[in-house]
Amino acid sequence: MSNVPFVDLASQHAEVAAEVEAGIAAVFAATSFVDGPPVADFEHAYSEFVGVEHTIGVANGTDALELALRAVGVGPGGEVVIPANTFIATAEAVSRIGAVPVLVDCDDERLLIDPDLVEAAITDRTQAVVAVHLFGQLAPIARLKEICDAAGVPLVEDAAQSQGARVGGRGSGGLATIGATSFYPGKNLGAAGDAGAVTTDDAAVAAEVRRLRNHGSAVRYVHDVIGMNSRLDTIQAVYLRAKLDRLEKWNELRVRAAARYDQLLADVPAVRRPLPGADGQHVWHLYVVRVADRDRVLAELNGAGVGAGIHYPYPVHLTGAYAHLGLGRGTAPVAEKAAGEILSLPMHPHLTEAMQDRVVEVLRNVVGTTSEGTTA
Repeated sequence: MSNVPFVDLASQHAEVAAEVEAGIAAVFAATSFVDGPPVADFEHAYSEFVGVEHTIGVANGTDALELALRAVGVGPGGEVVIPANTFIATAEAVSRIGAVPVLVDCDDERLLIDPDLVEAAITDRTQAVVAVHLFGQLAPIARLKEICDAAGVPLVEDAAQSQGARVGGRGSGGLATIGATSFYPGKNLGAAGDAGAVTTDDAAVAAEVRRLRNHGSAVRYVHDVIGMNSRLDTIQAVYLRAKLDRLEKWNELRVRAAARYDQLLADVPAVRRPLPGADGQHVWHLYVVRVADRDRVLAELNGAGVGAGIHYPYPVHLTGAYAHLGLGRGTAPVAEKAAGEILSLPMHPHLTEAMQDRVVEVLRNVVGTTSEGTTA
């Protein structure tokens, strides 16, 4: 065992290939290329999986979040509270509406949005709060709901990294006013390209998302608002439907792999291991450790054939795209410190024990077993 891939989409595809080929052949035979029957089939199946009344398939996860925000009333000039520790798409969705992202720090244990800071950031200009379920774990959704309900502000889930995470029998994307998810290929439920969805129990909100995603039209050629062209492609729906049937099993394999990483790294003090999700099930989209001298460690891992990565190297406020907010270092000290320490190890359903042994062997050699590591 030498090279260990960060993800293994080929093995996932091999499990669904025959089913997908038959489904695609049916789409071509019927020439149902846009909004074909597989789209409605997937939307229905995903609604059942999450435990919501409505799923609206869209073109990608960023569109999903923008549409969700617009559907709950976010507009130009409004403020949306989001974590500084997230992929930039969370902020982009806010900005594309013309609203203003208000960035708050994360907690130091799980690197999730800090509810106390959310509460302090809400003003009379706040139009929504976005709870990002990061790395496969749920944000502190119960506390965030209390805060948002008290303030009369809608809570929106960014569920792009958490398909299958559950609390109280409800799935990620079904725990707040509305949810948005991404089916980018590397997600727990990944398409064969870009795809996304919006999930909600609110029929009126769902109808608004469907209208907005289709050029602002609920009736053909009647356009009451400016929308966008963001429909879930029929071919992607075929692919996602086949993978959805296997998602529970794949998530169980991720959970098993995370538990084994924990065991293998238990006696390596230089590596700060991630904690299980505090609020519901963790489905381990990523297994993120923290180490000192991270960039050197990453380079040596990659040089040894271990496909590690960083998610994410810069908090949103320290990216060039959001320099205009005028937020420098010190704005989100926990996220800023973590950005220099976090290291994502290979994690996917087809990760073998031999692969994990190789990852940990190389990581041990690189960091040593008595280094100081990071502070807990």
